[in-house]
Amino acid sequence: MSKINIAIDGPAGAGKSTIAKLLAKELSYTYIDTGAMYRALTYLLIKKDLPLTDENLVLETLRNDYDFSFEGEKIILNGEDITNLIRSNEINANVSTIVAYKKMRELMVEKQRELSNKKGVVMDGRDIGSVVLKDAELKIFLVASLEERARRRFLENKEKGIETTYEEVEENLKKRDYIDTYVSKALVKTKDAIEVDTTNMSIKEVVARIKDLATTRNR
Repeated sequence: MSKINIAIDGPAGAGKSTIAKLLAKELSYTYIDTGAMYRALTYLLIKKDLPLTDENLVLETLRNDYDFSFEGEKIILNGEDITNLIRSNEINANVSTIVAYKKMRELMVEKQRELSNKKGVVMDGRDIGSVVLKDAELKIFLVASLEERARRRFLENKEKGIETTYEEVEENLKKRDYIDTYVSKALVKTKDAIEVDTTNMSIKEVVARIKDLATTRNR
């Protein structure tokens, strides 16, 4: 069977990355975490002590000092393994600032499309189905209640040893939801996307559901 591209969109904490990663493994596809690409840029700016509020400087950094790649489950930026570093509270609190820059997103989209040219890709983010992979053979829009998303992110942080409170996590998610919906307007559910509410579903159930849909599409 020929491979297809799968776009998975949805708000922060809906389970996109976890689901996309497991789905890609099940299908022997390549997983591309677009959220990690934005987090990596945020990490780079903070590491270089550059102002995230200077859009031109953000663009310049992305164009000239952003060598990003995926190596298995590792996320590499300029030769450095930043897989865990980009999940810190500092990155969580600041990534939404650069996501709002339209020109930066356009440049990032070009990089993301290059990674999907050969098909057999599972890509997740906010605007994958509406912008990055408009022609994806399967588009999924994951949703979950704010409370459930905050609970998941809180437990994830705790497991990784990241000190935070549930209230802080929920506030960060509210902020990100607002920016994604009303400022950057990146979060879009396309007409041909299939919505899957993960609030009361296990990870295994969600993966199985999408895998069935993918199997049907690539026959």
